Amino acid sequence: MHPAETQDFHEIVRERIAPHLPALAACRNSAELWGLDLYRTLEPDIRRVLDTPECGVGPWPGCPRGRGSQPARPYYRFIAWNIERGAQFEGQLEALRTHPCLREADVLLLTETDAGMVRSGNRNVARDLARALGMHYAFVPCYLNLTKGSGIEQDLPGSNDLGLHGNALLSRYPLANVRPIFLENGVDIMASREKRIGRQAAVAADIRFPNATVTAVSVHLDAQSTQRHRYLQLRDVLDNLDTGLSHDRKGVVIGGDWNTSTYNSSRALHAILGFWLRVMMGVDNVIRNHYLHPYRRFERDLFGLLEERGFDYRECNRLGEQTFSYDVEDLRATRALGDWVPGWCFHFIRWSLRNHGGRCPVKLDWFATRGVRCRNPVVIHDVREGRAAPLSDHDAIGVDVLAAGERGEP
Repeated sequence: MHPAETQDFHEIVRERIAPHLPALAACRNSAELWGLDLYRTLEPDIRRVLDTPECGVGPWPGCPRGRGSQPARPYYRFIAWNIERGAQFEGQLEALRTHPCLREADVLLLTETDAGMVRSGNRNVARDLARALGMHYAFVPCYLNLTKGSGIEQDLPGSNDLGLHGNALLSRYPLANVRPIFLENGVDIMASREKRIGRQAAVAADIRFPNATVTAVSVHLDAQSTQRHRYLQLRDVLDNLDTGLSHDRKGVVIGGDWNTSTYNSSRALHAILGFWLRVMMGVDNVIRNHYLHPYRRFERDLFGLLEERGFDYRECNRLGEQTFSYDVEDLRATRALGDWVPGWCFHFIRWSLRNHGGRCPVKLDWFATRGVRCRNPVVIHDVREGRAAPLSDHDAIGVDVLAAGERGEP
């Protein structure tokens, strides 16, 4: 998309949609929203904004690293990272520039990326990161937020500029065939404190490396959903990729936050019952054998689907290594969970984690690949652990990818 077109879409939000957001936010659920005359009037503009990827072509002026064409390499490093809105933008940018693993990234698959949200400084996070790093980018907006966010984000001063939130893909090499893959919602996103219009969407693009073309997909599966719903969302991604795709000519790398928590989190009651099931199974047992290995039981249909479609997840991930840790004393996590889980639940969560320092490790972030060879999968813990202000609530994950048919050691 040309920058002028992006600005046009932003002006649609600011001038035509934003003045009516309080009236839309007053709706208690999606059915009430859809029945509103005002919404039907605004819907064509809202759909244009949410259905159109925003793209930017580097190299950007003033960024030495982005100048000139990038050379062929024996491998290409993919990083997938849930950047938690981009709220820690400056620290994240510094890490992407200087961290021994992150600074070598050729492709970034970023989930939870804001554009014009007060919680992330009203930045266009994907665009601003791409410009600072000298990369091409594609951003697909998933939601038009009618509030400031969830949990403690509700209390932030100021107001949203655009109120857009989505997923992004950044690359040092040219992007082609950029497209969104729209996914069904797991719950009614208008029936919660964080009222939003839209649906989850993955962003896919063909990365034109000098010696190969690889399709990359940044995927964020719903947290508030059933295990079956996450399976269906991933199936929609794979169905889209398989349409017209020649398996023997083009490799595929899918990465992101898949929210493989093992829980049915579509309703508080289901999550609470699931919690007690896991307590009865033994907290140590569940942490060791299920939270860190969700493919063994609770999410096995999702991972089985990948293997049925010819994807590998075992060689491109650090199996059994956490990428997220719930801390019962973390105010941000507790407030966000408290938006839909009763307060009395936290006493029992704290009790169940008493032998684990109040922390529960889980593996939520994954790669899956087809038609490429992988080496050196890594979980980058130090973007989160050991910091007074973690750069995100998720660790970044990385893998080095060699395109099928390329020479070199895997």
